[in-house]
Amino acid sequence: MQAILALEDGRIFRGQGHGAPGECQGEVVFNTSLTGYQEIATDPSYAGQIVVLTNPQIGNYGTNQADNEAAKPFIEGLIVREFSAISSNWRSEQVTDEYMERYKVPVLAEIDTRALVRHLRTYGVMRGVISTTESNADVLVERARNIRKMDGTDLARVVSTKSAYTFDAQDIRNQSGDPLLPARDVEGRKLLHVVAYDFGIKQNILRMLTREGCRVTVVPAETNGADVLGMKPDGVFLSNGPGDPEPVDYAVRAIREMMGRVPIFGICLGHQLTGLALGGRTYKLKFGHHGGNHPVKNNTTGKVEITAHNHNFAVDPDSINPNEVELTHVDLNDQTLEGLRHKTLPLFSVQYHPEAAPGPHDSHYLFHDFRKMMEEWKG
Repeated sequence: MQAILALEDGRIFRGQGHGAPGECQGEVVFNTSLTGYQEIATDPSYAGQIVVLTNPQIGNYGTNQADNEAAKPFIEGLIVREFSAISSNWRSEQVTDEYMERYKVPVLAEIDTRALVRHLRTYGVMRGVISTTESNADVLVERARNIRKMDGTDLARVVSTKSAYTFDAQDIRNQSGDPLLPARDVEGRKLLHVVAYDFGIKQNILRMLTREGCRVTVVPAETNGADVLGMKPDGVFLSNGPGDPEPVDYAVRAIREMMGRVPIFGICLGHQLTGLALGGRTYKLKFGHHGGNHPVKNNTTGKVEITAHNHNFAVDPDSINPNEVELTHVDLNDQTLEGLRHKTLPLFSVQYHPEAAPGPHDSHYLFHDFRKMMEEWKG
């Protein structure tokens, strides 16, 4: 079927439609990862966005339930150069085209994705519409211009769990194959209780916390700090998520309630909310960071880590009090602030994704640092 992408500035791309027929709309962003299209599609941080993948061949290794980062895709639509009609991988359970159709995700293929990405880099991310049903480009452009802007939009409460739950760690087993013991992990460490705020949390974050010997209770985004402290956690985790951090003021208040009373670790949106709780400001990037190949310098060690990114907003480093907070990580492409740590309180956060799903594993150590911080606080 034929499909059209219409951007709010009037730029039109025509190609082939795959996945679900119909129409979708959202902010159009691009991701430079070479693999991991299923993890990208199911990342709740992409809610409200249409994703362009720069890797020209997508779908060739199929899909499987184990690689989902959430129960379903959260992207509004997908744009690729070449969309494979077959899957060639022993792990594949469903062809990608069928997977996208099953979850009602429209896919636009056979367009010049290089031209589209260059357009977004030059003029910034913008609102767009993909349609297989409307052939009048002018009508679609007008629809794109009427889409609500991401700026000022709170999407965390939309994608968050509606009730608290305990993450199932049944896949973590010791060498004998016995299930995880209730008091200790596979390495014999005492299990630490972490309460994780779900602003759009990814499954691999929960798995990484579990592998560090944590028993994880996931709570809704709007849970107040007093209720979390009442659970007597050893630590609090602030997750990734979609949208603008500034309207998520309820989370900023909760973080301020908990600061200094329990160790806190934030990732992505959790990092931005931490920056706001510390009195800082956030701003929107021109075209954001989306991909698995971003170089970040660890200012503490001097080492460069290749990292996975997915964010449109960032913390303004000039708004952070240097007497209280250390700026720990910086993006080497554009000097965006990528990490901070409080100098006296047990609190740190990073803008990028150390859980790496998809992406490199250079930053896995941050989960170990979180456990170490919790152990020292208990001591």
